Amino acid sequence: MPSLFDPVTVGDISLANRIVMAPLTRNRAIAGNKPGPLTVEYYRQRASAGLIIAEASPISPMAQGYLDTPGIYSEEQVAAWRQVTDAVHGAGGRIVLQLWHVGRISHSSLLPGGAAPVSSTARPAPTKTFTKEGFVDVSVPRALADEELPALVEDYRQAARNAIAAGFDGVEVHGANTYLLEQFLRDSVNDRSGPYGGSIANRARLLLEVVRAVAGEIGAGRTGLRLSPLTTFAAPLDSNPQALYGYVVEQVAPLGLAYLHVIEGETGGPRQPEGAPAFDYEALRRAFGGTWMVNNGYSGASAEAAVASGHADLVAFGRPFISNPDLPRRLKSGAPLNELRADKLYGGGAEGYTDYPALA
Repeated sequence: MPSLFDPVTVGDISLANRIVMAPLTRNRAIAGNKPGPLTVEYYRQRASAGLIIAEASPISPMAQGYLDTPGIYSEEQVAAWRQVTDAVHGAGGRIVLQLWHVGRISHSSLLPGGAAPVSSTARPAPTKTFTKEGFVDVSVPRALADEELPALVEDYRQAARNAIAAGFDGVEVHGANTYLLEQFLRDSVNDRSGPYGGSIANRARLLLEVVRAVAGEIGAGRTGLRLSPLTTFAAPLDSNPQALYGYVVEQVAPLGLAYLHVIEGETGGPRQPEGAPAFDYEALRRAFGGTWMVNNGYSGASAEAAVASGHADLVAFGRPFISNPDLPRRLKSGAPLNELRADKLYGGGAEGYTDYPALA
């Protein structure tokens, strides 16, 4: 039986173990929305993960939705991320970058010229975002015109090219957590007509165009995709999640992606959210046929069982990696985990970021 601690090859990337550090927004970018020296140290400390998925990074200035999140669209950002990837590789790790467009989950104060956020719809999201003024209601978005979408796809393509130039081993397309691509996917948000609205095939069109563009640019073996069929962070569920996400997976399966990263249930919440329909993740896995990464509330024991039973090939951990830079060692030895300082998750400096102790 495979073990959580066995090496594995994921597409074109060889991993030392099957423990993945999930992408985690920490709001510590420096001027120019660049990763700074603290971020270099933060990821270096966690290089014993089989794979690090670096925090979601806006693909363009219009893609930003939160204060101080590091982007991947300027030369300066690419150079700054190169310091991160060099540090991780120097410590023996592997790291990919999550490509992010928040869509309507943004505020005009974060966008060029005070522009309105863009989305599949002109309806605002029922949530807040983090700005210089603290948490505020998101701004009312503007619905993207169909003729604007090819340029958006090119932004993803360029961001993938930039990530490879920055030394990343690959990228993960963020199609989850009700951000832009999922705003097009779900009929609870997408109220448009035409080629990108209405039917499942039309609503999935943008995500599939993005994934194909990214895989065509850097290779499918360096491209992953994240999905969250039952997450309701800032949007209701689709009327038929099984059919929608089943279609997406069937369409991406022939591409030969490095992996599919699936959040089981509500992100950071129950695996079977109250009122949500039962969801057959195994059906998606069979349709995909490739490397399968699971995420949401796994412990060391449940992660080991998931890999040993064949339920998953890789298991992603979020918050445990924040407070335990040496998480793989702790899981293997059964050592206790450091307590998370929840008040230090977003923004600030080294405290609650790079000062968690590793085992002696």
